[in-house]
Amino acid sequence: MLNYFKGGVLAFHKVSKHLQHISAFDIKQVYRTGYHFQPKKHWINDPNGSVWGNIAWAHSISEDLINWTPLEPAIEPSKPFDQFGCWSGSATMLPGDKPIILYTGLISEQPEPGYQVQNYAMPENPSDPYLTKWIKPNNNLIIKPTLENASAFRDPTTAWMLNGQWEMTIGSKQGMVGVSYLYRSTDFIKWTRVDHPLHQKENTGMWECVDFYPVSTKGEIGLDTRVIDGDHVKHVFKVSLEITKFDYYTIGKYDASQDIYIPDEGMIDGWAGLRYDWGNFYASKSFFDPSKNRRVIWGWANESSTEDENVKKGWAGIQLIPRTVWLDPSGKQLLNWLVTELETLRDKNVKLSNTKLKQGDKVEVKGITAAQADVDVVFSFPGLGKAEAYDTKWDEIYPPETLAKNICQVMGTTKQGGLGPFGLLTLTSKDFQEYTPVFFRVFNTSDTKHKVLMCSDAMPKKVNIEQSRVQAIVWRVCGCRFSRQQDLT
Repeated sequence: MLNYFKGGVLAFHKVSKHLQHISAFDIKQVYRTGYHFQPKKHWINDPNGSVWGNIAWAHSISEDLINWTPLEPAIEPSKPFDQFGCWSGSATMLPGDKPIILYTGLISEQPEPGYQVQNYAMPENPSDPYLTKWIKPNNNLIIKPTLENASAFRDPTTAWMLNGQWEMTIGSKQGMVGVSYLYRSTDFIKWTRVDHPLHQKENTGMWECVDFYPVSTKGEIGLDTRVIDGDHVKHVFKVSLEITKFDYYTIGKYDASQDIYIPDEGMIDGWAGLRYDWGNFYASKSFFDPSKNRRVIWGWANESSTEDENVKKGWAGIQLIPRTVWLDPSGKQLLNWLVTELETLRDKNVKLSNTKLKQGDKVEVKGITAAQADVDVVFSFPGLGKAEAYDTKWDEIYPPETLAKNICQVMGTTKQGGLGPFGLLTLTSKDFQEYTPVFFRVFNTSDTKHKVLMCSDAMPKKVNIEQSRVQAIVWRVCGCRFSRQQDLT
């Protein structure tokens, strides 16, 4: 659990039947991360359960979303309604600025991965600015599955008020139909399931860590979760798909009269849909920050180490840097950028300005001595007339959800185009036998517009490109501004 003082946020599930209690190294490792938040040892996943191996809600506090102080765990398995695990959930601010947590508890190990119910927790002292201690009242459990799938019934969302009643939704599945069940309550304790889901979609499987929130169609200002409708309001519906381990979202309308979410025309539910991030990003959760009128999202990166490697090094997983998220002016996608507080970590500046690059040039950026660097870089061209033609055959041979990644693999960093590849070579050896490239290509399309392919390759240059772990994002160029494009059509 991660507390940010001016807002509430709390949301992957992997059951470890043999919990790790051995002492981890009090590590000063070369490869231990230092840029992202992570616990001193053991497993971490979505931002409400920071010590997964012990199945507890670890608890850290921050004044700026960047620098974190760990406290004692907030919620741990201790009672019949959560004795086999305290899983994901969310926080809601009740009237009088009183926080309350809804979370998933496990009351049995069967059916696998566990029999899931919903519970609540409250701060022992609401006036404590750190919300140090939390209590789990004895009138838990408050929601038990009836017709729902007891092994797939988890991650209650932040609640909102509609017509004098609290509402929230819980992710589930029926067969391969992903479902977001809707619940109502007048007192936040007794909940009744509505006779229809908030949203559902076939062939998407289990919906984890559902997130449902409003966005403004007028600028980058964030909206409180309690904002239901208005002339300039749309809603975002995000799911974490268990079968792919990625996050996907749609934008649409919350029809309050029918109490149902309707994606906008052209929006795609599931793994061919929109994503916040095309890298290792899962189980994200958002919250409204009233101090800066912004909507903030954060997620979890599970890294790529094996289980044995994780046990040996003593830690696994990181929390990603929080980002501000808002609606693109087109209304068809979201934009997000790292929170401005990140800039407070910047110290020594290394500048390289007005450098002209010719095809094949490699220019070293000298003076970077830190183990980690935050890079701002701008590439400019006199025009886009030299951009290579986009090959429409790619649309036929590659599925939409992996199209950009496949193009990155085919083109690589060595195939020269009209405009590209250009970018950065990081972690580069002196002989250029190893490096991690982040690079771009500009394509000319038949509709006289341009598309920009952004790729990163996490494998060394000497490894065959087919084996590389390539990540990709496709952007459409509109004048001088880049905006995320859902696909390449």
